[in-house]
Amino acid sequence: MDEIEIKQLEVYCNHGVFPEEIKLGQKFLVSARLSFDPIGTADDIKRAIDYGKVSHDIFEFMKNSSFKLIETLAQHLADRLLIKYKQIKRLELEIAKPWAPIGLSLKGVSVRIARGRHTAYLSAGANLGKREAAIRAALDALDKREDCTVRAVSPFIATKPYGKTDQPDFINCCAELETVLSPMDLLAVLQALEGAAGRERGERWAARTLDLDLLLYDREMIKTETLTLPHADMHNRAFVLEPLCEIAPGAFHPVLNKTACQLLAELRGK
Repeated sequence: MDEIEIKQLEVYCNHGVFPEEIKLGQKFLVSARLSFDPIGTADDIKRAIDYGKVSHDIFEFMKNSSFKLIETLAQHLADRLLIKYKQIKRLELEIAKPWAPIGLSLKGVSVRIARGRHTAYLSAGANLGKREAAIRAALDALDKREDCTVRAVSPFIATKPYGKTDQPDFINCCAELETVLSPMDLLAVLQALEGAAGRERGERWAARTLDLDLLLYDREMIKTETLTLPHADMHNRAFVLEPLCEIAPGAFHPVLNKTACQLLAELRGK
């Protein structure tokens, strides 16, 4: 990718922990490195990033907000730029405090973060109520968010229950998302959508009004009490792999080192 760099934009604003920082303010220096797809020889201004406008947006955001931590400030500013400027694929931000009130002589303190757009795949299913309507409503809600875009949805398929078989059949699909959310933040959004659809968490594999599982997030490998990526059981589930292969046959499982279609072929061969 190509890059545009904005160097040490000076802003006098009110961020910090100490009362004098919040009340009186201080100088900040903001630098941004913006990565984008090459424009090449097209000379098409519509495809370009207006770095003047970006600079003014950074300035206004810094002036019109107030955060205790510059780490939090940097995160919110990164989100704002990624959401507003779709041409930006990845960015690096550095926010410096040259007058940091620590009582020592130094050139300054800064925070540097890197953020970007991510590709995530999720599985959606339901076997209670208006199954297809519930799934479509959840995907529509995701697509209407500023921090998510639904790029593809597979055909819906009817499937038999998995794990606990004495319950109604499911409707399932998979979706591809582009998002600026972290894996944990995206998981929280999915769980909130399940709750809004009447999902009650209890017995494992029980009937449900809506089930949204995060399958893959780039090539991230995560294992915590609340989230495992890639999804721990996706390679054993035809109702996941079949619709996933409809929209992303090359979706890559970074633990098993195989594509979705390779996993499906193996599962069918068992």
